[in-house]
Order: sequence, then structure tokens, then C-alpha cells
Amino acid sequence: MLNSLNRQQHRVIEDPAFIKALFNDVRFSVLWLIARVWIGWEWLQAGLHKVGDVGWTGDGSALKAYWERAVAIPEQGRPAISFDWYRGFLQFLIDTESWTWFAKLITYGEVLVGIGLIVGAFVGIAAFFGGLMNFSFMLAGSASTNPILFIIAIGLMFAWKIAGFIGADYFLLNWIGTPWSRGKVVESEKKSHKRTA
Repeated sequence: MLNSLNRQQHRVIEDPAFIKALFNDVRFSVLWLIARVWIGWEWLQAGLHKVGDVGWTGDGSALKAYWERAVAIPEQGRPAISFDWYRGFLQFLIDTESWTWFAKLITYGEVLVGIGLIVGAFVGIAAFFGGLMNFSFMLAGSASTNPILFIIAIGLMFAWKIAGFIGADYFLLNWIGTPWSRGKVVESEKKSHKRTA
């Protein structure tokens, strides 16, 4: 019985070959380059549009108006927000006048996510924060292009190792490494075995 449990704990369930290749093979980095530049351009445009708007980078009144529309419950029809906990969260942000600093955070966050994705720097992190903003906008009732951008952001997060291969991550990941292997990129097992054999 104990041996059976031990074997199950060490069992590895393999991913399909196509999924392995899609998220790990550098030949697919061209596909991810197209996806990340497109989504990066969308974020950069959205952020730059807000940078020159006083309602976003000044007093935050544009974000306040957006939040107030989102939390409003109409007499007839469905409210924009389906989840009470999220409506409560936005109402808390309204009550604490958080729009004054949160609008700037969104504006410059969009610009930074856009630049990160376009140049291919820390693609996984940039895609995570882009996806987080998409998810937040969807929770607030704004569909628009957010579902498509969110799905692409998830793909970029899964493909973080190769999504920036044609970009700054080619140098950054080799130079900095990852938090779990600081300062080095470990070669694949096949190459390591060939060199030791």
C-alpha cells in the first residue's frame, strides 16, 4: 500500500506534445511575438490616451465616473456588476476617494504593460498585470475587447519562457535568471546529458 502511494506521488502526467511545443519551443516565439506586440500596442494606446487626460492623470474624475456607473443599480434591467463583493470593493474605493491615485496607477500601468510587451521585457509579469486589468474591467461590466486580451494574456503567461525570446527577455532571462535560479538559465536535460556522456 505504501509503495503504491509512493509511486502515485512521483507520477508525472505528460502534457500533449503540441502544448509542450506551443509554450516551450522557441520556434513558436514568432507566434507569441505577434500576439504580444498586438496586445502591447493596445495597452500602450489605451495608456497614452489617458496620459493627456486630466480626468485620469489629474484629479482622477474619469475613473470616479467609471466606478460610479459600474456600481449603479438600475431600477430596471441588470446592473453592470454581477458580483456583490466586487461592487462592494469599488464602492469602498469610491468612499475612500481612491480614484485620485488609482487613476494614475491604471494610466501608467497600461503604458508600462504596453512597453513591456512590445519590447519583450519580463513578458510573463507584464502579461499578468495586463490580464489583471482586463479581469478587473470585465468584473466592472466592461466587455469590449477585454475577453480577447485576457485570453491572450493567459497564453503569454503560460509561454513566458519563449514569448520574449525575440525581444529583451532573450538577454534579461540569461542575465538575471529567474527567482528560483538566480543569475543562470539551466540548460535542457538532453543537452546536459549529452555533455556529461
